[in-house]
Formats: sequence, C-alpha cells, structure tokens
Amino acid sequence: MLPELPPALVLWLGAAALPLVPRRLRPAVFPLFPLAALALVWALPEGVLWSVDYLGFRLVPLEVDRMSRLFGTIFTLIGVLGGVYALHVRDTGQQAAALLYGGGALAVTFAGDYLSLFLGWEVMAVASAALVWAARTPEASAAGRRYILVHLFGGSLLLAGIALQVAATGSLALTPFSPGASAAAWLVLAGVALNAALPPLHAWLPDAYPRATVTGAVFLSAYTTKTSVYVLATLFAGWDVLIPLGVIMALYGVVYAVLANDIREILAYHIISQVGYMVAAVGIGTELALNGAAAHAFSHILYKALLFMGAGVVIRTTGRSRLTQLGGFAKRQRLAVALYMIGAFSISGFPLFNGFISKAVIVSAAGKSGHTAAMVLLILASVGTFLHTGLKLPYFTWFGRDRGIVPAPAPRNMLAAMAAVAALCILYGVAPGLLYGILPFPMAYRPYTVPHLAETAQILVFTFVAFWLLREKLAGEDKIALDTDWLYRKGAPVADRLVVGGVNRVFSACDALANRSARALADRVRDLTARGIRRAPVGASLALTLLVLILVAVLAMATV
Repeated sequence: MLPELPPALVLWLGAAALPLVPRRLRPAVFPLFPLAALALVWALPEGVLWSVDYLGFRLVPLEVDRMSRLFGTIFTLIGVLGGVYALHVRDTGQQAAALLYGGGALAVTFAGDYLSLFLGWEVMAVASAALVWAARTPEASAAGRRYILVHLFGGSLLLAGIALQVAATGSLALTPFSPGASAAAWLVLAGVALNAALPPLHAWLPDAYPRATVTGAVFLSAYTTKTSVYVLATLFAGWDVLIPLGVIMALYGVVYAVLANDIREILAYHIISQVGYMVAAVGIGTELALNGAAAHAFSHILYKALLFMGAGVVIRTTGRSRLTQLGGFAKRQRLAVALYMIGAFSISGFPLFNGFISKAVIVSAAGKSGHTAAMVLLILASVGTFLHTGLKLPYFTWFGRDRGIVPAPAPRNMLAAMAAVAALCILYGVAPGLLYGILPFPMAYRPYTVPHLAETAQILVFTFVAFWLLREKLAGEDKIALDTDWLYRKGAPVADRLVVGGVNRVFSACDALANRSARALADRVRDLTARGIRRAPVGASLALTLLVLILVAVLAMATV
C-alpha cells in the first residue's frame, strides 16, 4: 500500500535527487518520478488527506476528488511520456525544472486551500520560465524575461485576491465564488485568466513557447493553461462572463494561427483556441459542460503534446522552424509525419480520435443549455483548427515546395514517445468510455451518433476543399504579426526612458551634487587647517558643541 503523500512531493523530491544520480542515468531515471506519482494519484482515497493548523488557519495541501484525480492522472502521465521523449537530453537543469514544473501543477490540483495553491502556482511560474531560458539563445533569454514578469504580475493579482478573500472570510479554504461576488473573486479570476492565456492577457504564450527547448515545449503545452482550467472549474463554474470570453479565445487563436509562420507559434495559438472551449464550458457550468471541460483538457494535453513532439522532431533534425524555410522532405520522415497527423486528426475532431469524443461534449452542452450562438461559433472555430493545424502546418512543413532539406535521423526515443501518445489518442477515441468513466460527474453521452458523424464529415470535407483551393494564399509569410505584446514590447523602452531613466537622472544629479559638496567641504577644512584652526580657543569649540546640542534637544521636544 502506497503512503498518502501529496503527488507533488514525489516530483519535487525527484528534482532534488536527480543531480545525485550518475549523469548518464539521469534521463532514464527522470520518467520514474512521474510514474511513481501516477501510481500514487490512483492509490489515494477521496477526501481531505493532509491538513494542518497554522497561524489560526487550516491548510489542506492534499485533498482528492474526481476532478483532481482526472487532472492529476493526465499531468503525471504526460510527465512520463515527456520524459521518454527527452531521453536523449543531458541537461540536468532542464530535467529538474520539468519535475518542479509538473510538481507545481500537481500541488495546485490537489490543494484544498489558497496558500497551497499559491505555492504551486509560483513554483510553476519559475520552473516554466527555466524551460524557456534552457534554450540558451538571445531570443529565449528575452522571451523568458517577459514570460516571468507577466506571470509574476498574474501571481500578484492572485495573491491580492486571496488576501481580500481571507480578510473577508477569515479562512483559506477553497470555496466556489458566486458570480460577480466580490473584488476578491475578480482579482483571483484575473490572475487565473492570465495563466489560461485569455486575450488580451495571452501574448506570453505564443511569445515564449516557440522559443523554449524542443523537449521543454512539450511540458509547457501541458501544464500552465490546463491547471488554470482546473482552477476555473473549481472556483468559477457557472460564471456567464466566461462563455463569451471562451468563445473569443477559440476564435482568436484560430485567426492568429493564420498569420503565424513559426510551426510552434501556430501550435501555441491553437492552445489558446482549444482552451477557449474549456473556458466556455466552465462558464456554462452544467455537469455535462464541466465534464466536457475536463475531458477536453485531458484530450488536449495528449494531442497537443503529440503535435509539439512532431514539431520538435522537425526542429531537431533540420534546425529550421519556419514554414517559409521548410518543405519537401516528407519521404524522409514518413513515421514522424504519420504520428503528427494522428495528433492533427485528434485536435481537428476526426471520428475515432480523442478530440472528437471530448470537443463534442462541450458543443452539445452549449446547445442543451440554450447557448446557441456559442455552439455555432465553437463549431466554426473547429473549422479553423483543421485548416491550420491539420492541413496548413503539415503541408508546408513536410510537403509543398522542395527546398532540398535532408533531415538528420530523429532520436528513436522521440519517435517512441510520439507513438505512445498517438496510441492513447486513438485508444480514447475508439473507446470513449475509458475517459467518460473517470470524469467528475456520471454521464451517459454518446458521441457516435449519425447526425454528429454527418455534421463532422461535412465540416471536415468542406475545410479540406477550401484549403486545397486556397493553399497558395495560406502559405506562411516571413513576417511578424503584431499581437497585444506589442504594448509592453514598445511601452517598456518608453517607460524605461521616462520612469527608470528619469529616476536614474535624479539620482545621478544628487550624487554629483553630493560629490561636489563633499569636495568643497574637504577643501574648506584643508584651508582652515592651513590657517591654524587647531590653535582655536577651546571656549569657541565648546560653545559650538553646546549650540548643536541645544538645537537637537529643541527638535526632539518639537517632535514629541
């Protein structure tokens, strides 16, 4: 019988122990820690398992329910598969950061109080930034700085909301907020929405993820945004404002994927789009919708990891990442292309793949709850998903114009990890009951109905025909698309000149004045000494000292 330990602790202990393992064994040992955490997730009974009283508050670092077990399962599972994908990596810092990052996600997932949640939240922010910096390029360095500053700002919003909530309730317990309940609720929501990449707070994601390491991007695609979905489902279910915001996310990500040229940037924008489905489902708030949000988060982590793995193989073997630099080497990477397309079919909602059985639950929940406009727009967003992730990206990456690229052989472990994730995408698509059976609420939903299959087929066929006719116009362009990060990219230098520069000029002026005064005083002392000040009468010195003491006494009395 396994001990009742927080699963996060297993990964954090792994991050501390990994440097003690012989260097050549570290990549193989890495997946063992998330594997042990996965076993622990399923061994833990439901309920409050760890609690402690601290400074008059009850802390609950380990509380298990069906929702947390589902998210804990996929978080640890992707840790194992990501570890297999990274078996060729000999970077202990990157491996430790990935374990810390996954542990932070698990700490949030199983937290029963705000303090435990906030601890995991901040560990995630720092560890994920380390995965961006681990690329060790000037672009990654700058993107990592922007990333950590944005997330520390989001953490500050979350902490401010927590402080107001504790002041109002006297408790740290995680309890759902009533819609529009208080300033505390709105601040917490703002902090969580930033991590969920809700526009206009989203630009950190397509800025940082394409610049992370090839293996680190797999973990980045899994944890931060989906942890936020879990917190939204726990605290903000039924908030109507989330429905239009989620729909905006779903469409916004698709539109910006049109403009992206970097293959991982396209995938990053589609993270925003797919998380939009989950956010809208949380806003709907019915049991069916929350099941849909949880199921789609589970499916999304699998197929998005597979897509980032495929993109990583391209970058690893060619050294290129832009559509305008790629093309014409599909025959040399048949296996990678085939495995990538399984992920592409999954995210596009093809029957027999896991995206079909999870996305359909959300669309159905929107229709059954009377949100017809949201339902139609979410279906429209799925057209864009297939258009760009399922057609544009693979066509211009591996097919299209032959640029004479001869890719290096891909490490076998990378392809093995892709194959394992692809198998799971198919498994859950063929046998949806395996996923439906572990969702938070009992559900008798049937995705494979004739109307649903017919509707899906029509959408996919129409999208493919449209792409084929317009494929030359959809080719990537070697340009940068302006997003909301333009505001702080351009605003930061201005603020630096006006604020930081202004303050520095004031301090420099004060410093110069002090130096001139000190030099003048020293010169005056030397002059007085030269004239024989040391021979001045003792009475004059005593009188001056008494005068100073009297002034000090007067000032002290005035202050009192």
